[in-house]
Amino acid sequence: MSKKELRFGIIGCGLLGREIASAVARWCHLLDLDFVPRIVAACDVNPVMSKWFEDNVPTVRLVTSNYHELLDDPDIDAIYCAVPHNLHANLYTDIIAAGKHLLGEKPFGIDLEANRQISEAVRAHPDVLVRCSSEFPFFPGALRINQMLREKRFGRIIEVEAGFWHSSDLDPRKPINWKRRIATCGEYGCLGDLGMHVVHLPFRCGIRANNVRALLSKIVPERPDQNGQMAPCETWDNAILACQGQLNGQEFPLVLSTKRIAPGHQNTWFLRVIGTELSAEFSTKNPKELRTLPYSPGDEQAWRHADVPYHSAYPVITGSIFEFGFSDAILQMWAAFCDEMVNGPNMKGNFGCATPTEAALAHQLFTAALESERVGNTVEIETAEVGTRELATAGVRS
Repeated sequence: MSKKELRFGIIGCGLLGREIASAVARWCHLLDLDFVPRIVAACDVNPVMSKWFEDNVPTVRLVTSNYHELLDDPDIDAIYCAVPHNLHANLYTDIIAAGKHLLGEKPFGIDLEANRQISEAVRAHPDVLVRCSSEFPFFPGALRINQMLREKRFGRIIEVEAGFWHSSDLDPRKPINWKRRIATCGEYGCLGDLGMHVVHLPFRCGIRANNVRALLSKIVPERPDQNGQMAPCETWDNAILACQGQLNGQEFPLVLSTKRIAPGHQNTWFLRVIGTELSAEFSTKNPKELRTLPYSPGDEQAWRHADVPYHSAYPVITGSIFEFGFSDAILQMWAAFCDEMVNGPNMKGNFGCATPTEAALAHQLFTAALESERVGNTVEIETAEVGTRELATAGVRS
């Protein structure tokens, strides 16, 4: 089968840039796709980072510290961009204006104003595909809950809880980095760093937050800098958002949490939906397990624990008896972005990457959360219309 070649440049060659490159190297893992990505350029201000691409990605022909060289190259179709939040507005708008399709890291701008600038660039260039990186909803268990929500199997929703927790910052000796400084990470702190992962799937299913009462925590006040001197940590470590959620005219408690300091957790993403006719829970802590509790009046109330087969949005060579992991989620997300580049609303997969509208909804929520923390009270959230065309081309279908 002849496959369309998609030529990508990488801007930001750190941890996630290398993960994306590794996913492309595993493309043969995917079945029956009519497209294949090639990484042809790498850009980073640190030559040590970009050298990894020279050494490990044979298709790379351009390595530079100037991202404009990638944007000026007519042989590059799309960009994956993973840079600190303060750089999003300038780089993302430049990439979009250059006519390059963009898969950008969250949160799509350091603050609400930066996100508005990116959204304006998206609207001004409707032929450019722009999506936000968020891989965890591609786990098979998460996709199963997505399907249940779309089929309205929960009855009346009692409550929804979603979160993303890790503990890499528990050690106070960990050196300070850009995520600890408002100038580079923004006031959102852990919300900007982790929040898109938490809201992607709820937003995709149509769940909205009408208001928010935020509890934000700074746990480690200072960390050693590169000179061994103690420097203040300016951003929030943990966040718990208690919201009034809404879906299909129903209102219910919606609890969202992002934690950089959650002892015992290493990138634990989870989603719980509790309803009068069905409840369901999935966590990456046990990636093969999906817990459900179907209920009819008079029935026994008992949770069921079932292993989730390896049934992903895009078929793979892996047998259904094996378990799904983080690298698989990255590969599935990458396939979804390429699929949408090539096939638009006729995507082969059944779930798409996070959209600019979903990122904008997240910014409205996070901005309201900051205000809630400042005033110590519940804050109403300014709502935004979700474009039906955008969601249609994001693989939203039953």
